[in-house]
Amino acid sequence: MDRHGLSERPAKMRGLKVDERGYPVPWFVAEIDGKPDFRVMNPVRFVKAISQNLCWICGNLMGTQKTFVAGPMCGINRTSAEPPCHLECARYAAINCPFLNNPNALRREDDFTRNTLETLGGISIPRNPGVVMLWQTRTCFPFDDGNGKPLICMGEPFNVEWYRESRLATREEVIESVESGFPALAAIARTEPGAMQDLLDARKQFEKYLPAATSPSH
Repeated sequence: MDRHGLSERPAKMRGLKVDERGYPVPWFVAEIDGKPDFRVMNPVRFVKAISQNLCWICGNLMGTQKTFVAGPMCGINRTSAEPPCHLECARYAAINCPFLNNPNALRREDDFTRNTLETLGGISIPRNPGVVMLWQTRTCFPFDDGNGKPLICMGEPFNVEWYRESRLATREEVIESVESGFPALAAIARTEPGAMQDLLDARKQFEKYLPAATSPSH
């Protein structure tokens, strides 16, 4: 039985197992010592998701529309370390995942998860961004990060949604997340000639996908 307080699962997620806490176990989650560990992805399913166009959360076939669940830094560099999902599965995760919907939640790190991170592509920014971005696109493709590890390029979005604390995020909340995360990207860019200007250009392009400003109440 699902945990009390969770929203109703979308139809595509109803075949997922439930863990001992009552949370549906996403398709990508690896089992460690016979139990699902939400911090660790199954590497075999990573390959299957990309090669067979399968949803990262429910494991079912996707169509042409794909949604990436990510933080705003991924929106700036248009890069994700995780494959996309169905929109309804992505929304469920943004609203119900105890890490994604709680800006104060901390990653549970230990030696095992730190070793696992070393197998992922790109450079991880170890923080809770405080907001969740649902980047909806029709195009994406995998590429090598330069060290033999896979990353995914997120194509031009036709829509972007933002969530925080199980609700739509405000423009101010998203900007706050961008401001707190951008210095980490900038520090990396400064190590490569010309990369900083490219990053600034990418941020300017990204800003059109921020939530609209709310009108002041009267």
